[in-house]
Amino acid sequence: MTFNYDDFLRLLGLYFWPFVRITGMLMLMPLFSASYVSVNIRLMLAVFITLAVAPSLPLPAPIDPFTWHGVLLIVQQFGIGLAIGLIFAVIFQAFVIAGHLISMAMGLAMATMVDPSTGVNTPIIGRYFTIVATLLFLLMNGHVLIFKMVLDSFQTLPVGLHFFDSMSLKQIYGFGSTMFESGVLLALPLVTALLLVNISFGVVARAAPALNIFAVGFPITLLAGLIMLIFITPLLLPTMQNLMVAAHDLIESLALSK
Repeated sequence: MTFNYDDFLRLLGLYFWPFVRITGMLMLMPLFSASYVSVNIRLMLAVFITLAVAPSLPLPAPIDPFTWHGVLLIVQQFGIGLAIGLIFAVIFQAFVIAGHLISMAMGLAMATMVDPSTGVNTPIIGRYFTIVATLLFLLMNGHVLIFKMVLDSFQTLPVGLHFFDSMSLKQIYGFGSTMFESGVLLALPLVTALLLVNISFGVVARAAPALNIFAVGFPITLLAGLIMLIFITPLLLPTMQNLMVAAHDLIESLALSK
């Protein structure tokens, strides 16, 4: 039995190409892409996932990663991983958008706090939705589902120089519309209820001009918004489920150019 250079490249590629794809995915994957997760932890996690995934994959073609062919292949694998991570990052942004809309309707647009995962200020309601969505994501084993889809992607998106075709690229950036759609639908009941409250304030102010509507309007609006949050929170689970199913179907439909 002989072990030549081509065999070495196949064995190297069996672990190296999945490592590159998984590393790209962890750059944008929810939870693991947060600023409080250090780069060293991400690299260690990518190594462990690769060691678990690689033995179940077929041997790739012998491609030297130190050639132009190999560099282009690294870019391709990293780009596929980024696309998978981006699709799931969009899911969490839907809840942030819903939180923005609700915060503006409740008069809490200026009440912000630093999101430790991104390091930017987000409305307090958006942060609340993000925490609940994260717990639901872990409860549904969403992180396990992502790792499984990465493993399955090596069957539908094999290692090679071909990148996503035009239809797949349209589906990826078109998935952003799902983010806005889900965020608006989630916030719509509460925003509609607060709109009715503001209309009633206008009627009261018209009927009794002497009443200082601004003194009582904000507390009532805030109280009505908090009450509506009790009814909105159970909708987070079906919203998360629908988004996870949509992301799974999208990744399964991605294809490479011929």
